[in-house]
Amino acid sequence: MIAPVTALPQVIGHRGAPGHRPENTLASYRLAVRLGADAIEPDLVPTRDGVLVARHEHEISRTTDVALHPELADRRCTKVVGGREVTGWFTEDLTLAELRTLRAVERHPQLRPGNTRYDGRWPVPTLDEICALVHHESRRSGRRIRLCAEVKEASYFASVGLPVESTLLEVLARHRLDGPGGRCQVQSFEEDVLRGLAGRTELPLVQLVDAGERPDVAHVATYAQVLGVHTSLATPALVAEAHAAGLAVHAWTLRAELVADPYAEVRTLLDAGVDGLFSDQPGLTVEARAQWLAAQEQTG
Repeated sequence: MIAPVTALPQVIGHRGAPGHRPENTLASYRLAVRLGADAIEPDLVPTRDGVLVARHEHEISRTTDVALHPELADRRCTKVVGGREVTGWFTEDLTLAELRTLRAVERHPQLRPGNTRYDGRWPVPTLDEICALVHHESRRSGRRIRLCAEVKEASYFASVGLPVESTLLEVLARHRLDGPGGRCQVQSFEEDVLRGLAGRTELPLVQLVDAGERPDVAHVATYAQVLGVHTSLATPALVAEAHAAGLAVHAWTLRAELVADPYAEVRTLLDAGVDGLFSDQPGLTVEARAQWLAAQEQTG
């Protein structure tokens, strides 16, 4: 499959628009589209009854008000996930009905205190609801909004009898988002998960690479179509190497609060040749991209 490189670098609403609304909520995704994002990115984890929902981690004490629900106090426990102990409440221990009694809260209240005024407003969304939002916002905006779905801890979930990949493909097929035309792509940090998906779908697959790692571009190109790298790795040399191997390159994540000049950061990444930018403030990134494109036209 040819990598989905587009002429216009894409702006992807990272968990929606979490610079403005609590992440991974329908309100956050909707705002991202209305700020001009070309795509939205939900993080997906399963409930006990196998429904995929959007949370950054399956431990939900930082992203919901679960601690305020005494009826769920007995679900608090400690697990070993990815080689480390984690204590809290986990989506795989709650049915969808139980999870729907909770409300989302701001994950980074110190970084984004303004978002805390939205605490308690919205439930945890399902992948079905997110797919429906993609279709609705595409019709409303007259743009073909895309979905970048990240499967979280898929190997762990398989080990506890919740294989998320099959559920993901079933939901995408139900919403007609499973074709090879670039409407949706699936990303993961886990190579084995992506390799398993490569034999089951024509969807573009994205190998995520964290800061401090050095991706083997030629190796990634044997099973994926996109290299999704931390912004610190998105150098002109790496982007050129990836493009030569047939891979598109996405950089994550732009957070305006953490840099002195977010517009300069966007320009640097676009000058490096990246094909996509994950952003917590997609409106700012769309504006910075427009300025960069205008400058490119002026210089010929």
